[in-house]
Amino acid sequence: MKRLKSLAVGALACSLAMSLVACGGTASSSASTSSSSQSATSAAAGGNTLNVMVEVEVASLDPQIANDGTSFEVIADYTDGLMQMDSTGKAVPAIAQSCDVSDDGLTYTFHLRDDAKWSNGDPVTADDFVFGWQRAVDPATASEYSYMLSDIGQIKNAADIIAGNKPVTDLGVKAVDDKTLQVELDVPVSYFLSLMYFPTFYPVNRAFYNSLATGTFGTSPDTVLSDGAFKLDSYQPAALSFSLVKNADYYDAANVKLDGLDYQVIKDSQQAFMSYQNGDLDIVKLSGDQVDQVSGDPELKVVGAGYMWYLTMNSHDVPALDNVNMRLALTNAVNRASIVKDVVKDGSVATYTAVPPQFATGPDGTDFSADQTMFSDVCSDDTTKAAQYYDKAKQELGQDSFTFELLLEDQTETQNVAAVLKEEIESALPGVTLNLKVEPKKQRVEDIQNGDYQVCLTRWGPDYADPMTYLGMWVTDNSNNYGLWSNADYDKIIADCTTGAYITDASARWKAMYDAEKIVMDQAVIAPLYTKADANMIKSDVSGIEFHPVAINRVFKNTVKG
Repeated sequence: MKRLKSLAVGALACSLAMSLVACGGTASSSASTSSSSQSATSAAAGGNTLNVMVEVEVASLDPQIANDGTSFEVIADYTDGLMQMDSTGKAVPAIAQSCDVSDDGLTYTFHLRDDAKWSNGDPVTADDFVFGWQRAVDPATASEYSYMLSDIGQIKNAADIIAGNKPVTDLGVKAVDDKTLQVELDVPVSYFLSLMYFPTFYPVNRAFYNSLATGTFGTSPDTVLSDGAFKLDSYQPAALSFSLVKNADYYDAANVKLDGLDYQVIKDSQQAFMSYQNGDLDIVKLSGDQVDQVSGDPELKVVGAGYMWYLTMNSHDVPALDNVNMRLALTNAVNRASIVKDVVKDGSVATYTAVPPQFATGPDGTDFSADQTMFSDVCSDDTTKAAQYYDKAKQELGQDSFTFELLLEDQTETQNVAAVLKEEIESALPGVTLNLKVEPKKQRVEDIQNGDYQVCLTRWGPDYADPMTYLGMWVTDNSNNYGLWSNADYDKIIADCTTGAYITDASARWKAMYDAEKIVMDQAVIAPLYTKADANMIKSDVSGIEFHPVAINRVFKNTVKG
């Protein structure tokens, strides 16, 4: 028996800093006298229900299937995991009231709250977590985030189960009793507790799930249960509006002040802004010229969103993109500074590294990507350098003209950015034609996952506050390695950082991750573009919305309206 040291969960929380520029703890806007806030009061927008804009539809309400920020946000509205984030992003108790960690860091024993229950009256039990996690690694589920339990969480036997070599019952997680959950790891993971607020690790009530018709879980209010602050009230797949109501049976219901949340999916930012001005919405995201229009308005709140937008290039199926000089030419043909200044205009930061800035802090307290010039020889806003790489590519490929299709999704900002990318690349690289293909986000995601694309404008948000949340994507056969790039030296470094030589040497691990990032940049596996900020308009009588660059970007549990 391992000797255990018992600690409060809050003290155990991994406190990796998340000091994204302009990203505060909570948003609280002061009274406004501007035209945007004079047009209506939030009282006209639904009493004590918060009216929220999102840019894309919910893709899935299954916590083990969901893979996008909108779905994560909504699932987190009505589901608590073992941990949740406080206003600073630290992991604090949720369903787990406390946790014991063995001296070797390999065994976590979570003690669950006695008063936590599902919205059907069932108690939340340790088995609900066992079942949810087993679903995540079950090959039949085909969860894109199964690697969170294996490669990232290092839960015992997770990798073998995902590979189909062991049954799900061998996963290193068990219900000691109804209120005690024990988790075994293969190696210590310093940020393990911060993973517990990520939706893939959320519980699922086994009996309820098994009572549903196959394939119906998470498709309506009747096919989900809540153990969180709100309950799903109206929803259907691909809905452009849906709502949640306060969960009166939530263990912390006394501190939830909102009556509910009404969501509107609005892809056109001008339409969203008009709805805000008309009083139909309490919070919207603006972009481009709209941000200039409200400059100085007290209801404007700019927060770091964490997401890095980048170009992924299909080097596996497109011969010209298998040429590193062609990829480097495309990377250097882009003027990132101009894109964030003249197109996006919302506080987003031009990004020149594979790991974006200001979300992960190292052993010495510095931002992993504070130096955005470290790869300037291979990634910069430099058309001269782009032309030099392009000349080499043409010689190596034996041709002078190239046509690529750029896949993007159908929201205003993305289309505006893509139009500029087309103009810049075609101007800097004569003979290159970039044709734009616009799709709904869900289809766009499916296409890049299936390798059915050439170049894609896509994004990735950090799931936890460590560079590995990005670097892990480019390991051979990772499901998010959309270009199907592979490099044995890179794979070895990542393995050493996650399961090998550097797992207990923080400084050596940090240095090794820089070495891995250099390989990605030298090979132009991606072309980083910018790290997103959100320019939010928030009604002056709304406070307590918590914004995070990691995992769940917006949390409404502590929001107050009026």
